[in-house]
Amino acid sequence: MYVINLIYTAPLDRVDDALEAHRAFLTQQFEAGVFVAAGPKVPRDGGIILAVRIERDKLDEILASDPFAEQKLARYEVTEFKATRLAPGMNLPIPA
Repeated sequence: MYVINLIYTAPLDRVDDALEAHRAFLTQQFEAGVFVAAGPKVPRDGGIILAVRIERDKLDEILASDPFAEQKLARYEVTEFKATRLAPGMNLPIPA
């Protein structure tokens, strides 16, 4: 499992111009089962994505195809971790 920390590197007006394309990118990855959570940080200086069931090199390829990356609007910090405990009711897909 990965926590992806997006950090905006451009003004919010430029980020907002690419937001629709970024959301389409997110939808594609949710439908593929790679992303399981995503949203903006507060304050809005970037966002957080949770990704599962993917090798790191493939994840890096996917992130490079994000319109935010292609337009150099954000940088990404990726942290891998192994979820060994979940709160009751949480059903995140965890690889075997």
